[in-house]
Amino acid sequence: MNEFWMVLIVLLVGLAFYTFRILREYERGVIFFLGRFQTVKGPGLIIVIPGIQQMVKVDLRTMVYDVPTQDVISRDNVSVKVSAVIYFRVIDAERAIINVEDFFEATSQLAQTTLRSILGQHELDEMLAQRDKLNTGIQKLLDEQTESWGIKVANVEIKHIDIDESMIRAIAKQAEAERERRAKIIHAGGELEASEKLLEAATTLSAQPQALQLRYMQTLTEVARDRSSIIVFPLPIDLVEAFMDRAKKDDS
Repeated sequence: MNEFWMVLIVLLVGLAFYTFRILREYERGVIFFLGRFQTVKGPGLIIVIPGIQQMVKVDLRTMVYDVPTQDVISRDNVSVKVSAVIYFRVIDAERAIINVEDFFEATSQLAQTTLRSILGQHELDEMLAQRDKLNTGIQKLLDEQTESWGIKVANVEIKHIDIDESMIRAIAKQAEAERERRAKIIHAGGELEASEKLLEAATTLSAQPQALQLRYMQTLTEVARDRSSIIVFPLPIDLVEAFMDRAKKDDS
């Protein structure tokens, strides 16, 4: 008799274990009644009738998937290796269980093919300089394709873009040539601006002979400060005539 009660207690405990389920705040239970979808329950304490109802538990937290390194050929025929990471979560437990066999595996495979497809449409310079734009494009495309699975792709980040050593040297030479080009343009612009200012100064001095004479005297004063050498300057005729005219006026 005691054995009967012990077996009965064990059966009741087992039945209660399979009947009463506790789901956490971030979990949902997809309930099937005799194989057909019935409802989504949780969180908290729920009741599942053994043998008649089945429950599939779904985690609603954001999942992180590290996309393996992918071989990508850019639009300008450069072979690179790209790795990325995606963040996604289940927003509809019913669709995530019914519409796709394994939503995590499906999302990961789709992320790999989408990464190769999107990056293959851009040149190497765009991959290196416009990562934010590429991240946004990949995220939007993934989000559209996984919507029917009840999946929300929150973010995509390209982590590394590995280039061959020969291509790195070529990029360095290109960057150096670009810097030299900009330096020459800046130098030429400075020369042009200086020549324009000199032309304006020459025009002003030619219109005022007295200003030209003052400039000449100023130059002599600056040269005279250096006593290490002797410099002979020809005396302008205009300057001599100015002094002679002044002397004639004084004599008269």
